Amino acid sequence: MLPDPLPRPAPIANDEYRSRRRALMAALPADSAVLLPGASLVTRSRDSEYPFRQDSDFHYLTGFAEPDALLLLLPGRSEGESVLFCQDRDPALETWTGVRLGAEGAVREHGVDQAFENAEREERLEALLDGRRTLYLPLDSPEAMAIAEEARSALAAKARRGARPPEALVNVAPLLHEARLIKSESELALMRHAARISAGAHLRAMHAARPGLGEYHLQAELEHEFRWQGGSGPAYASIVGGGANGCVLHYIENRDALRDGELVLIDAGAEFDLYAGDITRTFPVGGRFSDAQRALYEVVLAAQERAVAAVRPGVTLAEIHAGVVHDLTAGLIRLGLLAGEVQARIDDDSIKRFYPHSTSHWLGLDVHDVGAYRPAGEPRPLAPGMVLTVEPGLYVPADDELPEAFRGIGIRIEDDVAVTVEGHEVLSEGVPKRVEDIEALMARK
Repeated sequence: MLPDPLPRPAPIANDEYRSRRRALMAALPADSAVLLPGASLVTRSRDSEYPFRQDSDFHYLTGFAEPDALLLLLPGRSEGESVLFCQDRDPALETWTGVRLGAEGAVREHGVDQAFENAEREERLEALLDGRRTLYLPLDSPEAMAIAEEARSALAAKARRGARPPEALVNVAPLLHEARLIKSESELALMRHAARISAGAHLRAMHAARPGLGEYHLQAELEHEFRWQGGSGPAYASIVGGGANGCVLHYIENRDALRDGELVLIDAGAEFDLYAGDITRTFPVGGRFSDAQRALYEVVLAAQERAVAAVRPGVTLAEIHAGVVHDLTAGLIRLGLLAGEVQARIDDDSIKRFYPHSTSHWLGLDVHDVGAYRPAGEPRPLAPGMVLTVEPGLYVPADDELPEAFRGIGIRIEDDVAVTVEGHEVLSEGVPKRVEDIEALMARK
């Protein structure tokens, strides 16, 4: 029986997008401008394209969902500080690809001050940028740089007639990404929903799993749930790694068989209104952990639960990671996979053989979301509104000198955690992670 669709949270209001634009402009010097292109369609094969996904920064400032758009922010401009260029209305093309908003629709539906269709862009862009001394744009975007240089060259050619091209190009990303790091209540509502969809998908995969199926069968269950619940699909390539494939951190082939006696590691999350869920669970294909699997799993789980409990304002990701490294190292020594003293094995990086990645990353419009981890060279203290993952893991190589019972076991446990004033909120708590809960769920199916 298919699950009932979940109630959808409210979309982000135009007033919030407007406030974001104003906040960015307030941080800029006088006589400046922001130039930010949206995403374009990407060819998949010949005359077909990948499903369109808007650029995250562009979406953050506009909520506008059509390709080939351009945003200008012009602080102090009396005719309107936000100007959007968008696709031309074209009834013939719209028969094939759907109705476009056009300039009038962009103003009406998205609350920008002014909008023009792209046919007018070249002519109007020069006038809009004339006299703006500093132009802020994403310096790593070839499209943004090309647009800016073309406009500057055109204005420079008219300098004798009084035109004044922008003198400096400055990267807008640090300002914009700093703002994106702190999520609003509206954003958190969307992220809770993305996590809830993701959790339901993991439950569905656990219910479906059995020996003889393929990894791709569980991928199908996951991604069906993402779409059934109104998500746009996976927020990133779904990882379904059975057996030793779970030791490959970004294993996405998902074409191997699921075997009795092995674990399967699933790292998958839904995207909803461009916000990402990101959950990892590891469970036995046949429903019960072996002694070795359980022992290693309990080491990861204890480290993960202690790391989640540590999330609160003022703590740094470096401190959380250090706690995880200590706990995992101590566990490996207890199980005979490492020898010696805990601190000695941490100091010589022995743990990296079994745990080569970090414990956390930011989460938001991108699954590895923006925001500096070490501003001014120091670890950033957590603050309310930040959202991060907590995802320790252990991956045992199939090496002859290691105890045979542990070889080829890969385990990762990951939750999405929002920092609150009081401490934290686990957004992904809807899917079990304790051994007894997983085995009970698998038995009930």
